[in-house]
Amino acid sequence: MPQERNDACGIKTYVVRIGRMTDAQKKNYAALSPVWCVPYEHVLLDYEKLFGNKNPVVIEIGFGMGSATAIIASQNPDVNYIGIEVHKPGVGKLLGEIDSRKLRNIRIIEHDALEVLSHMIADDSVAAFHVFFPDPWPKKRHHKRRLVQRPHTTLFASKLATGGYFYMATDWEAYAESALSELSATENLSNKYNGFANAQAWRPRTKFEERGISEERAIRELYFVKK
Repeated sequence: MPQERNDACGIKTYVVRIGRMTDAQKKNYAALSPVWCVPYEHVLLDYEKLFGNKNPVVIEIGFGMGSATAIIASQNPDVNYIGIEVHKPGVGKLLGEIDSRKLRNIRIIEHDALEVLSHMIADDSVAAFHVFFPDPWPKKRHHKRRLVQRPHTTLFASKLATGGYFYMATDWEAYAESALSELSATENLSNKYNGFANAQAWRPRTKFEERGISEERAIRELYFVKK
């Protein structure tokens, strides 16, 4: 689930996938993005103003086509969700899900996730981060592009409220092992489990997960809590 850009050195953690939008996605994007998409700017978000309530906020980084995002949001109407994605067809698809399911607890930011966290999200304000099947960047020379590694994990920890959690699922063993090490070494984060997490029943299966299972790759989950 590719995510883009950018740490202090300008290294991208995603690539923008070239994908044709369907007519429905184009229609959804044109009609609904002004309603549910939040422009990127160097201003901290006011969650209460944005959602009209004081419910906890969960941020999902790289929601792909948004199917799991919509299901989770529909099952948890008392939680607010911010989805960050740069893949325009996926944004159009999730906008359609928001409309058809009549969801009011999702907002979308179509921009680089690390820049959004750095400039729009207040410290100690996020109830949880969800990262479902991020790009594993399997080649060694590309490992520097992985999203779940320090100093990015330090940024995630700084944005989590006390007791908030960072949750990741991946079908790439080497990335899972690396992420486990990086998260374990991140100040103020504590592993809820002894090693990899138990399967989380609340998370719907994604197409990336289906692909991994079909290719006989094990699914590994990580669950860390802000001390």
